[in-house]
Amino acid sequence: MHDDELIARAKAWLAEDPDPETREELAKLIATHDLPELTPRFSGTLQFGTAGLRGELGAGPMRMNRSVVIRAAAGLAAYLKAKGRTDGLVVIGYDARHKSADFAQDTAAVMTGAGLRAAVLPRPLPTPVLAFAIRHLGAVAGVEVTASHNPPRDNGYKVYLGDGSQIVPPADAEIAAEIAAVRALADVPRPTAGWETLDDTVLDAYLARTDAVLAPDSPRTARTVYTPMHGVGRDTLLAAFARAGFPAPELVAEQADPDPEFPTVAFPNPEEPGAMDLAFAKARETNPDLIIANDPDADRCAVAVPLTDRGTPTGDWRMLRGDEVGALLATHLVRRGAHGTFAESIVSSSLLGRIAEKANLPYEETLTGFKWIARVEGLRYGYEEALGYCVDPEGVRDKDGITAALLVTELASELKAEGRTLLDLLDDIAVEHGLHATDQLSVRVEDLSVIANAMSRLREQPPTHLAGLAITKAEDLTKGTETLPPTDGLRYTLDGARVIVRPSGTEPKLKCYLEVVLPVPAHAELVMARAKATDLLETIKRDLSAAAGI
Repeated sequence: MHDDELIARAKAWLAEDPDPETREELAKLIATHDLPELTPRFSGTLQFGTAGLRGELGAGPMRMNRSVVIRAAAGLAAYLKAKGRTDGLVVIGYDARHKSADFAQDTAAVMTGAGLRAAVLPRPLPTPVLAFAIRHLGAVAGVEVTASHNPPRDNGYKVYLGDGSQIVPPADAEIAAEIAAVRALADVPRPTAGWETLDDTVLDAYLARTDAVLAPDSPRTARTVYTPMHGVGRDTLLAAFARAGFPAPELVAEQADPDPEFPTVAFPNPEEPGAMDLAFAKARETNPDLIIANDPDADRCAVAVPLTDRGTPTGDWRMLRGDEVGALLATHLVRRGAHGTFAESIVSSSLLGRIAEKANLPYEETLTGFKWIARVEGLRYGYEEALGYCVDPEGVRDKDGITAALLVTELASELKAEGRTLLDLLDDIAVEHGLHATDQLSVRVEDLSVIANAMSRLREQPPTHLAGLAITKAEDLTKGTETLPPTDGLRYTLDGARVIVRPSGTEPKLKCYLEVVLPVPAHAELVMARAKATDLLETIKRDLSAAAGI
């Protein structure tokens, strides 16, 4: 693009930008002829996909801003009307990030202007409340304004249809086509009133539903430390715990209030290094039975447990991997007599399949994301290794960090009554089903071509061995499989191990998921098996990194 064309496009964007903040920002860039800053903002258009929209806040078509959101809302409205949903209800939720409330209101205005009915949740609330509200209110669609656990500078726009689950193809492409058809913003009717702002009735109905995930007579004694990670989970989780009769969680005060700057963490994601340090410090003060953390929109749940030395607490804490929590919750549900299909995505541990098989329960593997897991027929329980758990699919057809927190705290309470811990149960699971040790090689990049180059290199020069183990099967998932539609990924099956490589769908990351499976004949052999698994995982990680050139 020539400099003159770039400036002309920026001026045209400025002329219809409804937001004083981004207008001022863009006007300064134009006035100073800041081409290095303008170029990436106008190098294309933020693409709408199955994850909706997500990107950095700022002026221009490659940033998240009110102009982009109005166009997205207009495209969604046109899609719904084309499907015959001409006067349906669209329910809208939002988190506490910068601009989230503005984006929610813009969406409500566009829906109202298009002849649809719109209802906005009363304040920033967890994403699962929005997912619940769609089905509870009989809506034809839902929108959640959130960037989940992305950095503070980001925001996003997640779309659900009337079944309460996130969009999948071909809906994403059809909505994207309608967005592309929007011309001038002046052509999009945006009344200043006419939509409903909901009261707490929907939230109360959601909270009443959370009771259903617990057994009526289960113990409720486990003590917790809780952090909402500067997000919106606190009030909803505390209310759910109070209803259930658990001890009130000890809050990590520095992270308890919603704060779009996320001042105490580099990335507001419990999986990121350092994000849980304040929670660990609080736990060392209060000696709880476990730590619970939500991500900022509270659809994910992280769990940490105290380490002991021959039964005596050491003061150290260990984060459980998402796969470990996934297996614990599955085991808990099986023991409670759960019926229905257990499901997970391909990047999660194969242990869930072993648990389901032994319990004579149906099991399904899906592509990555709860948009796929939630659509499994007869779903009873679904999880994904990235701390996402669906324990009440009839209430919320998405991951839900509030109900997952309730269920894991119930399990911890039951084990506490037996003088046991979550770690003890993990040992039992390993002996019963084999040790399923997982790890991840995750590379965050500034330049997306690094990811593309790594994927190309693995496709053109595929490894034949990793950690000395022969690769017995190599699958390019872009071609799909008998059970999976196509996706950008590679899957390697080894003797006693598995590796999946894929670009992240929501962040600039290349993600490699590793699993080693070892038989464990007795509890006495667990220490040696875990040491062997750790060594194998590290070697696989090193060899894979070399093969991918990362």
